[in-house]
Amino acid sequence: MGLRIAAALLPLFLAGAAAAQTLAIGLAADVTSADPHFHNTSSNNAASRHVFETLIRQDARQRLVPGLATQWRAAGPTEWEITLRAGVTFHDGTPLTAEDVAASIRRAGSLQGSPSSFALYTRAIAAVEATGPLALRITTRHPHPLLPNDLSLVPVIAARHASAASEAFDRGIAAIGTGPYRFAAFSAGQRLVLERNPAHWEGPQPWARVEQRVMRNGAARVAALLAGDVDAIEAPAPELLDRLAGQGGIVLSRSASNKVVFLFPDVGRDPTPFVTDAQGRPIRPNPLRDPRVREAISLAIDRAAIVERVLNGEGVPAAQVVPEGFFGADPALRPDPHDPARARRLLAEAGFPDGFVLTLHGPNDRFLRDAAVLQAIGAMLERVGIRARVETLPWAAYAARSQRPEFSLMLVGWGAGTGEASSPLRGLLATRDAATGLGASNRGGWSDARFDALLAEALRTAADAPREALLRLASARAMGERALIPLHFEAATWAHRSGIAHRPRLDQYTQAMDFAPR
Repeated sequence: MGLRIAAALLPLFLAGAAAAQTLAIGLAADVTSADPHFHNTSSNNAASRHVFETLIRQDARQRLVPGLATQWRAAGPTEWEITLRAGVTFHDGTPLTAEDVAASIRRAGSLQGSPSSFALYTRAIAAVEATGPLALRITTRHPHPLLPNDLSLVPVIAARHASAASEAFDRGIAAIGTGPYRFAAFSAGQRLVLERNPAHWEGPQPWARVEQRVMRNGAARVAALLAGDVDAIEAPAPELLDRLAGQGGIVLSRSASNKVVFLFPDVGRDPTPFVTDAQGRPIRPNPLRDPRVREAISLAIDRAAIVERVLNGEGVPAAQVVPEGFFGADPALRPDPHDPARARRLLAEAGFPDGFVLTLHGPNDRFLRDAAVLQAIGAMLERVGIRARVETLPWAAYAARSQRPEFSLMLVGWGAGTGEASSPLRGLLATRDAATGLGASNRGGWSDARFDALLAEALRTAADAPREALLRLASARAMGERALIPLHFEAATWAHRSGIAHRPRLDQYTQAMDFAPR
């Protein structure tokens, strides 16, 4: 069914729809690198898909469909056979081979200095071997039924560029892929310029040139669209949606999204640097290590009020790390209620009847109204006795500081890249392990042997029903401990000229391939 739907949509989004045109898009978040293996963020991944492709694609609803691979099958408990698409060429005319894929998988899992590594998606792989020009054998360390999902997130580069530094991609020297667009120019945090690949295996795209411009301020993006400076924008400012909806010549494109926005408490350090007593002295033991304190913080937050008043309805309160209905989502989990009285009782039970001082950190240009969300949470924490200070930073500075890690309670967002629950469970909540890639984005330092065991068993379980049951148990374990504190799932919204058609995506990726002239 998924393949038939995808095929039916193709005529709208492929060549012949219009003559050569330029599509200008205003982006909300930075594109920090043109190296597709360097920094695993949704904005980088969305940008890289124009130039670099994956063996297996995800459609707009995150269903797996053929990409550079036409077939994949499990040949045994730990062995997979993959057949590549014939006739695919890189932008310089050289043919795609299995050696390119093998080199890409090895590089994605071993690239040094990555702020957020792709090793999460490759460390289950023990060996990858080209068995023919268009044939590949992948051996996993243990049964790993989610390998196709993981491979949908590993971009393929030319083998000859596997040893290239990220700077070579940023300059365009190594940014040579098989994708529908070719690299033209890149400036980190500012813009990415692309040119149509006339030799793409699906046929040429309708846009001769694509300009993606980073515009971090939501109101500024709306102004640029209304002024005609861009043709489309992602994540328009929620407070301006009503104006856009009533604006002639402008269309809103909407979808649910898989991006959960949450608070990450530092439970790994004692003391934690941004929690003090009233006199500014560090507190030992770290209050955030006590599950009662984390639950109190969660109960202090009025999620419904944040969604309705701060996000203007552009979200849904969250109880876990994937939306309801996703594979692995636990239907029994519900968002914590807003219960300040119980929050105060829990703080008193934990030994903090008078609360403490805490600094909330987050970006001010990454998620929907992120700075306003933090200010609202700070005010809510004040009402239960936690004196909250709020410090926000531009995303680039915030991301760099959060890697160390530096903060005590931080605002984060995560989209389930694999289209199911194991992605955030592996990346955010598993015990950090450089050897396996697990916990690569576990900034809070939470570690729980029972959770790790449930997740490990789920990742080895081939049958869907028992694997989903294990993922639900793992999720319930982490959410019960408030290892992180879910806030809401963002809505995915775009605005564009009425002369353009758009196909919205659950993963919030903004891609020129999803826009076409009407």
